[in-house]
Amino acid sequence: MAGEAERRVIDGPAVEAALDGLGDRDVVREWAERFSVLADPSRLTLLVCIHYAREICVSDLAVAAGMTDTAVSQALRLLRAHGLVTAQRTGRIVRYRLADATVHELIHHVRPHPQH
Repeated sequence: MAGEAERRVIDGPAVEAALDGLGDRDVVREWAERFSVLADPSRLTLLVCIHYAREICVSDLAVAAGMTDTAVSQALRLLRAHGLVTAQRTGRIVRYRLADATVHELIHHVRPHPQH
């Protein structure tokens, strides 16, 4: 850009490796957005509870997470919008389950399966 000092590369192969690894910047932005959704303790709590329950309805999830039904419903809307959970209706009951394999694996690092 005009007026900007020219940047001097010290280690060209390191810069090339960094650029190759970075790849598509839009993918990095998408992951940053995904991580911002996970950064909220309430939403992460819900995801951990859903993971261990396998399938769970809003009212039961609220009890497990120590949240109100309304707060859980609002968080689930966001998690669904980001493709992290899916919902399945059986009669009048809607049950939620994880839909994202990466989040599933991440939960194993956050809260490994309890040893019985």
